[in-house]
Amino acid sequence: MPRPITLFTGQWADMKLEELAPLAKKMGYEGLEIALTQNHIDMAKADDESYLKSRWEILEKNGLNCFALSNHLTGQCVCDEIDVRHKAMMPDSIWGDGDPEGVRQRAAAEMVRTAKICKKFMSMRPSGLSESPIPPTVTGFTGSSIWKYLYSFPPVSKEMIQAGFDDFAKRWTPILDAFDAEGVNFALEVHPTEIAFDIASAERALCAIGGHKRFGFNFDPSHFGYQGVDYVKFIRKFHDRIFHAHMKDVWWGHGNGEAGVFGGHTDFCDPRRYWDFRSIGHGDINFEEIIVALNDIDYKGPLSVEWEDGRMDRIHGATESAQKVKSFDFPRSAIAFDSAFDTSNQ
Repeated sequence: MPRPITLFTGQWADMKLEELAPLAKKMGYEGLEIALTQNHIDMAKADDESYLKSRWEILEKNGLNCFALSNHLTGQCVCDEIDVRHKAMMPDSIWGDGDPEGVRQRAAAEMVRTAKICKKFMSMRPSGLSESPIPPTVTGFTGSSIWKYLYSFPPVSKEMIQAGFDDFAKRWTPILDAFDAEGVNFALEVHPTEIAFDIASAERALCAIGGHKRFGFNFDPSHFGYQGVDYVKFIRKFHDRIFHAHMKDVWWGHGNGEAGVFGGHTDFCDPRRYWDFRSIGHGDINFEEIIVALNDIDYKGPLSVEWEDGRMDRIHGATESAQKVKSFDFPRSAIAFDSAFDTSNQ
């Protein structure tokens, strides 16, 4: 069975699901990775089974499936140092009076609720749609209390960094226990500003959480390439923790030398930038190597296009991306290629 090609809906949050679903089908997608946003699955309504059923009805009507939900923004608030940036992306029910610890605790409670919603939603899949190749999965962020210490000056002690991983473990272990009770996986998108942003920090985060079986990764090569991190090695190193996969491209080394890896406080698409996200096939990620590695670890889950390219019309880019992912994905071989030479097979 080929891996399903899905579209992450986060960058399409301005469109109602009723509008996005037929467009996604027209663009060539087989399913959606649904962001828990007001227009797609509204958490304020998600306890209502008839509302969740209506989401499936929209998908089924358009020949689309769903294998994962996303709650990136809420997860970000669990470990972050909270400021005005978080207010802009949080509903009043989580922001409350803006007291940072209160926001973190309400975000943690919402992530627990997300696991319950995910289990319920996935259990309501219409019989006409194929079963999921992966367990119920929530993709998202964790936030980090120590991202501000990325560059170690003034000097940052080992104890300060360890305290950040300890804080992550303290806040996320109860959440992951709740995920386990529901039979739902949490897939962290390893990403700058998260507790894990490369291989070394991902390994440390996994250790901090005690190897919790519900903690794994949403593989996304676009966050590794420009950092100089070996994104294929990530797949192989965490072969049993790749719970979901994003297909997203990025280019690096294309600026004019005025802004480096840290971005120079420039906006995306500023020609001075060293790196920028690109539509699939227009960047520097080697997707052939990614597919080989995913086949080697027997990853059967969706390939979810997270479309981001400020230089390209999104409908054109997302349509082209669906075609490109289908063209470079290929099934894993079930036999050794030279087995035909064995006379018993002739």
